Amino acid sequence: MERIWLKQYPAGVPADIDVTQYSSLVELLEESFAKFADRKAFICMDKSISYRDLDDMSAALGAYLQGKGLQKGARVALMMPNVLQYPVSTAAVLRAGYAVVNVNPLYTPRELEHQLKDSGAEAIIVLENFATTVQQVIARTAVKHVIVGSMGDLLGFKGVIVNLVVRKVKKMVPAWSIPGAVSFNDALAAGRGKKLDKPKLTLDDVAFLQYTGGTTGVSKGATLLHKNILANVLQNDAWLQPALKKPPIVDQMIIVCALPLYHIFALTACYLLGVRAGGTNLLIPNPRDMAGFVKELMKYQVSFFPAVNTLYNGLLNTPGFDKVDFSKLKVSNGGGMAVQRPVAEKWLKITGCPLAEGYGLSETSPALTCNPADTDQFSGSIGIPVPSTYISIRDDDGKEVPLGEPGEICAKGPQVMAGYWNRPEETANVMTADGFFRTGDIGVMDERGYTKIVDRKKDMILVSGFNVYPNEIEEVIASHPGVLECAVIGVADSKSGEAVKAFIVKKDQNLTADDVIKYCGTQLTAYKVPKQIEFRTDLPKTNVGKILRRELRDEKKAAA
Repeated sequence: MERIWLKQYPAGVPADIDVTQYSSLVELLEESFAKFADRKAFICMDKSISYRDLDDMSAALGAYLQGKGLQKGARVALMMPNVLQYPVSTAAVLRAGYAVVNVNPLYTPRELEHQLKDSGAEAIIVLENFATTVQQVIARTAVKHVIVGSMGDLLGFKGVIVNLVVRKVKKMVPAWSIPGAVSFNDALAAGRGKKLDKPKLTLDDVAFLQYTGGTTGVSKGATLLHKNILANVLQNDAWLQPALKKPPIVDQMIIVCALPLYHIFALTACYLLGVRAGGTNLLIPNPRDMAGFVKELMKYQVSFFPAVNTLYNGLLNTPGFDKVDFSKLKVSNGGGMAVQRPVAEKWLKITGCPLAEGYGLSETSPALTCNPADTDQFSGSIGIPVPSTYISIRDDDGKEVPLGEPGEICAKGPQVMAGYWNRPEETANVMTADGFFRTGDIGVMDERGYTKIVDRKKDMILVSGFNVYPNEIEEVIASHPGVLECAVIGVADSKSGEAVKAFIVKKDQNLTADDVIKYCGTQLTAYKVPKQIEFRTDLPKTNVGKILRRELRDEKKAAA
């Protein structure tokens, strides 16, 4: 197929990347450990570790795991927020020849048990704040080895600063209370006396099991190979170069890592991309503490800021944010959900850095498309395919639709997963006969190759036979000065089959439902205007801040 979007590529961005320049992710990591040994790799609450520290500690922890008899390819679960133990553990697992199973630390016992059983994880590294959940399910899983970390391990704190790490305090479970468990520091000490055996890894070995689909059905593991993640790191790196090379030149990137590292966006765009560039990741354990977040930003001149729309919006509405020094901010990369124009425009005004929206999924490592990072123009689209990536807009029969017409976004490239872990039928359902991955998102591609998402298939609202897409309505509502956040769903209606309902968090407490409806009436066709408005103090969100329309729909169904 013709890649019409290549004509829109910024100067210097290649059409394709070469994944084979590395034999595995481990080669990339170890290259940076040697090249940038004296640089700071990660900072968390004013405590930093260098690339040399990361090298030494991950080698020790990897040797400890090997000493437990785990065979090459074994799955090791990591259950931590953004603390220094996370990057050390990830590098250790990969260097030892194992696969990382990322776990949301806020999981319930039921969710954790499913993921540990489904992945077949044999070991888990968990922060003690969340070890009570492990304690409740471990007997019903294949996990035989538990390493329990505390905030004091690498940060040097006496005691645990729980409120900085999690939204709510969980029962503390130190290592000694779980049979056979060891502390993180004890595992490091034991490993330092052992040699890390270097397993022969290839691009086709499994690097990560990234669980997804929890909002659409049973949670399943996207099998991401070393080549998938490597490809996306190289694709992102190539794509960002024009923006990073603009003056002022920054000697060492400081990357804001507020998105959780157990999520694919931060894992690739913050951790691994940062390591390859010799950058410093500023870890934010609890970005929901917006005031604390702004205080951290005051301490550094950051250069790369990946985040989701809700996080950008929250910061923009936090006192003091406009006093942060953003003179060295080169790239702001929005993903995970649609970036709203009012948020992008305000971000550019305050920081001086354009907000470039991208698009991807856990199944695609994640990035598939992105807007050029060096343009001030907000396109309102997800941009164009990154190097070595093909996007095809198709109908329900798998046939490509003409430019300008909506269809399912299908993708092909070296970053696309090998399949869902041990679920061949689920894998077959999302792959086309010619090897494209079906994203489940509906999009329209224009003649330049830019794609605009009109919504998820399941989120579409049918009003009197007309297709209504929530993203469009949400963007209009969000542009009202009295609105902080919003979400739109379809609800049953006796006249039109479905009607549009909006859930709104107010910025101006005097805002009324009539104000919103009248405002929408000036910018939307009548059938798209919300018929119902419900004001809330907050909206349900995923761990990365993406608003969950599904939960709002489920509430309405339960109440009906």
